[in-house]
Amino acid sequence: MTVAKCLWRAGGVPVGYSGMTPVDSSPNPPTDPPGRPRRADARRNYELLLTAARELFDVRGVDVPLDDIARRAGIGNATMYRHFPTRQDLIVAVYADEVTALCAHGEALLADDSPGDALFTWLGAFVAHAAAKRDLALALSGGARRSALFDTWHRAMHDTAAALLTRAQRSGAVRTDIDHSDLVSLANGIALTGPDPDRAERLLGIVRTGTGP
Repeated sequence: MTVAKCLWRAGGVPVGYSGMTPVDSSPNPPTDPPGRPRRADARRNYELLLTAARELFDVRGVDVPLDDIARRAGIGNATMYRHFPTRQDLIVAVYADEVTALCAHGEALLADDSPGDALFTWLGAFVAHAAAKRDLALALSGGARRSALFDTWHRAMHDTAAALLTRAQRSGAVRTDIDHSDLVSLANGIALTGPDPDRAERLLGIVRTGTGP
């Protein structure tokens, strides 16, 4: 499975079947489909900028100077601003890329031989994402655009959880009275306790015991 599985194809229909909602990283969601630049050199610059921004956002926060991001990527400022005219555009692209990767990870786990393990592996990844990227999400400015973006991202993650849960329930690993939104809420609560992987694993273990048959 690839990240492309979580993206739109022409006409706004998900590529392939995954039971998941694709992630829209376009400047004016949800009408414009996302996508990397088509030219190889432009696509390379785009990816270099995303990688540099992600690394610097993680280390120095979302207020890091954009010039530092361009410098780390080895890209000229003019090229960076062609791809990302504003800081908000860059934050959106980085966060959308994170959600897309999380969605693709969930889709790949649909082929796992142990549906219960697959579900809780993905929930662990979700907790790590929510704990680590909270400041990035909060940095997005308000308004209709922010609401549309978060609606799309939330649908993608909820649909991922639903697909994995359905499979786990069919295998008998999870009780059938459990709803995917309950699991996402519990995982969000665990993420709010902080980025401690040992504690997150312990708390998810309690959730798994409580949701088992």
